[in-house]
Amino acid sequence: MAENKREPSAVIRKIPKTIGKIFAFIGVFVVVVVLTLFIMLKIICAYGSSKTTLVTTLLESGSLKFLASLCVSQSEIEEIIAGTSLEDVGDTDINEGMITVPNFSDETTPENNEAKNDIEIVDIAGLTYKATLMIVKDPSRVSVVSTAYGPDQWPEDGGTTLKGLVLKAEAIGGVNGGLFDASRYMGDHAYGILVSNGVIIRNQPREQSGLVMIGLTKNNILQIVDVSKMTPVESKRMIEEKEIRDAVCFQEETSVNNNHFVHLVVNGVPREVNGSGSGLNPRTAIGQRADGAILLLVTDGRGYNNHVGASAADLIEIMTRYGAVNAANLDGGSSTCMYYNGDYLQNCVTFYYSKTSWQLPCAFVVK
Repeated sequence: MAENKREPSAVIRKIPKTIGKIFAFIGVFVVVVVLTLFIMLKIICAYGSSKTTLVTTLLESGSLKFLASLCVSQSEIEEIIAGTSLEDVGDTDINEGMITVPNFSDETTPENNEAKNDIEIVDIAGLTYKATLMIVKDPSRVSVVSTAYGPDQWPEDGGTTLKGLVLKAEAIGGVNGGLFDASRYMGDHAYGILVSNGVIIRNQPREQSGLVMIGLTKNNILQIVDVSKMTPVESKRMIEEKEIRDAVCFQEETSVNNNHFVHLVVNGVPREVNGSGSGLNPRTAIGQRADGAILLLVTDGRGYNNHVGASAADLIEIMTRYGAVNAANLDGGSSTCMYYNGDYLQNCVTFYYSKTSWQLPCAFVVK
């Protein structure tokens, strides 16, 4: 009987040792992974073109920017940015006369019937990416939906998936929209300016540096407006004067901290690039053809389908090839996704969201 009483205590004495061994193994594993990653980054950075691609790609990420400074010095980062960037676009006022939107309100016209029944999906294969382009002939079908239930009134539990936003709008498809607060990885609220169906949901044009508004007017013309120097009063006046019905914001900032860009094509002129213009990442973009049709574009990347992603030059080339008169880059990376007719045509590249999307506060949807 005495031996039986001692046996459980012996087992119990072994538990801390077992736990210690488990933690020791985990610690060694983590150290090995970190060292391996560090060595791999150093090897990649030993080659000029690979170093440039890696650094510019990391600067476009949300949480991996710090890795760029582990690879190269601050001065090297500045040199890389200078050699791989986009030229200033200059005058960005949209020439609305270059866009002719047919009158789709008359249901008896062939154009209207065609637009209602025809959303074209185009698969595009690039060297480092796979892209999906959704062409929506009637631009009035494209709008912005958000999780907000009033001006700057956001759910405490964050956003929802792209599918959830599409279903909320009773739409058929959509893509992710603008820059948003991802600090909790819950899509808490949109940054900058957000307009949905004529209602200003958020109006903080200086909330982040270099914000640019991308939206549609009541006349269904795509607008790309730098709001970074506007006050809320000025941006509200601009929204009212231009009659913006739906809009989001993304960021134009080239620095040692960010490598974000917005303008791709302005008034039929493709933006000039140095090198590839950016790193390689999943992308989301929106454009408009001369006939008013909206182009919604997504690309994969970050290892998804064995692809690293698309560059700014890639987006400009695609948008130009498919006739965009004006086009803008939207939020990309892990936010990039496209949903259409009951399925994700592009899923989130983050492995734990690989069958769906991140939680988002807003999206462009197609009714």
